Amino acid sequence: MSSSSANTRPDADNPLLDFTDLPRFGEIRPEHVTPALDVLLANATAAVERASAAVTPASWADVVEPVERATEPLSRAWGVIGHLNAVADTPELRAAHGENLPRMTEFWSSVGQNLALYEKYKALNASADFASLTGERKKILGNALRDFRLSGAELPEDQKPRFAELQERQAGLSKSFSDHVLDATNAYAYIATTDAELAGLPEDVIEGAREAAQRDGKEGWKFTLHFPSYFPVMQYSENRAMRETMYRAYSTRASELGAAYGNGKAEWDNTAVLAEELKVRDEEAKMLGFRNFAEVSLAPKMAESPEQVMAFLEDLATRARPHAQEDWKALREFAASELGLTDLQPWDMTFAAERLRQKRYSFSENEVKQYFPEDAVLKGLFKVTETLFGVRIRRDEATTWHPDVRFFRVENQDGGLVAQFYLDLYAREGKRGGAWMDDARTRRRRAEGDVQTPVAYLTCNFSAPVGGKPACFTHDEVITLFHEFGHGLHHMLTRVDELGVSGINGVEWDAVELPSQFMENFCWEWDVLSDMTSHVETAAPLPRPLYDKMLAAKNFQSGLGTLRQIVFSMFDMSLHVDFDPSGEKSANDLAREINERFHVIPQASFSRWPNTFSHIFAGGYAAGYYSYKWAEVLSADAYAAFEEAAQARNGSVLDVATGTRYRKEILEVGGSRPAMESFKSFRGREPNIDALLRHNGMTPGATH
Repeated sequence: MSSSSANTRPDADNPLLDFTDLPRFGEIRPEHVTPALDVLLANATAAVERASAAVTPASWADVVEPVERATEPLSRAWGVIGHLNAVADTPELRAAHGENLPRMTEFWSSVGQNLALYEKYKALNASADFASLTGERKKILGNALRDFRLSGAELPEDQKPRFAELQERQAGLSKSFSDHVLDATNAYAYIATTDAELAGLPEDVIEGAREAAQRDGKEGWKFTLHFPSYFPVMQYSENRAMRETMYRAYSTRASELGAAYGNGKAEWDNTAVLAEELKVRDEEAKMLGFRNFAEVSLAPKMAESPEQVMAFLEDLATRARPHAQEDWKALREFAASELGLTDLQPWDMTFAAERLRQKRYSFSENEVKQYFPEDAVLKGLFKVTETLFGVRIRRDEATTWHPDVRFFRVENQDGGLVAQFYLDLYAREGKRGGAWMDDARTRRRRAEGDVQTPVAYLTCNFSAPVGGKPACFTHDEVITLFHEFGHGLHHMLTRVDELGVSGINGVEWDAVELPSQFMENFCWEWDVLSDMTSHVETAAPLPRPLYDKMLAAKNFQSGLGTLRQIVFSMFDMSLHVDFDPSGEKSANDLAREINERFHVIPQASFSRWPNTFSHIFAGGYAAGYYSYKWAEVLSADAYAAFEEAAQARNGSVLDVATGTRYRKEILEVGGSRPAMESFKSFRGREPNIDALLRHNGMTPGATH
């Protein structure tokens, strides 16, 4: 259907069918979802049928292009719906999203299993025309052939319905998992009624809790399990009973214990959901001829096998363990001698760690936070980006899904538009926790010859401004913002015109975190920080002595932090290699075993953290959680190039020549070549682990 005929149709007033520019967030309603998808799915299905028809020549112009042209608006509209479902959840929207999820899953699985279409791609790959394709198109073709195999295109016809059923079931289970976590998080509130319960909590946290109670028409102070409310209680509250109550509620969310501790409901228990997800994944892997799901997950990644990943994690655990033991011993001794906590419980850890950090380095997170008001942080982030990558960032106008959301444009030096992004920074009801970057639109060259510029969503869950003051961010939140912006740059600064490998498309999953983790490093540089801090009361920049303390504290408990990540990664990998979800042992038992094997801190007997491990049960990281650590090796080593440039030239890490090279070799190429090639083109060699160990203070003999 050509775009001109689209406007004369009765559905032309459906905002989800308007792709002329940005999404019309002010007008999209739940009732638009199904009719829009009816049109888009019909167009996409027709394009797939035409492309796979026997008479259609196996060429790029007759097969790949038409399918891409018809599926791109479908993905875009569904992306808008999914985005709204994550940031502006309402029962109506959730229902519309849930009703259509099976249709979307079914469509994509039918494309992936379409043998006739697969044959066209294979014929194109083997044809004389193949040699004349650009490198980008060859890469898209190679990725597509692999994805067909992983989608079950080579399965016997009689097995395909079952495989499609498994895919659909998996999508439904992951949605249920995520909904249960959100519902269980939303259900609990701790209402403090006396001043004694607030002892130790920072002013802004108390103010936020008071405003939250007022919104509910209640007296007192309301604390929830959403992270910006929950974590400060763990970190600062002197009321041990309150910490314990909230910890128990937090660590049993979406489990069989949720009702006992967190006002949960039995139907939110994810125990059976995750066990079934594992069964479905295992059956899917076996159907495709793999030994386990971990092998399926690694097929499109940099890592070569589950064994290689586990060996990498074990090696890192061995290097981190002595540092972690030292961290744990210091924490216990301090808690016993200084805080009178001779029996250190899980709900005491964060509190004791914060007190030890304050004593050792004599500053608190909250003191630092006052130097990071939102505007100063954004100015600093934009300055780093503008300096290194030769772009300009300015405010722009667009309709959004919430008044707090802002919109920006990225321009080249000559004022030409490169990309745009939405920035949604604060936590609120109806918004999923965590932080992420998602694409609203991907760069590609249109049939008309012009370029569609990329648009990104950058979503965080920081504390909103309270009491008429600007929002101030903890240093950790500043790091999170830089991290997500790194993903955003990967998506926005691509120069690739082919949709399938543009931006983060087609980038191996375990390399996707390289640009995000890379950006985090700048949050520790004096010349960057001195420029992006301004005390909320006095406007003074961050004092050098406070910075020196932050730097000294940077690797505080990094041994423990590393082991915690290894427990998550190892648990994820083991679940998908040889765990039997129907056996005697539950996923929570396995989590406990792995914790005992790799961590130095015991786990609470009631903890049910696998039940909220959304990354692997609802977020695409199944048998892929290791990629955070894997990519950290790459990002630390890439950043070391900037440190070396600063040393060589006695200058700043904001080295323009290195920034230009990084933009060209890593960001611009997107997924158009293997990540390892991009890394080697930038660094001139294979990655090594030394920079990561150095950045984490874990070189042999390092003291904490």
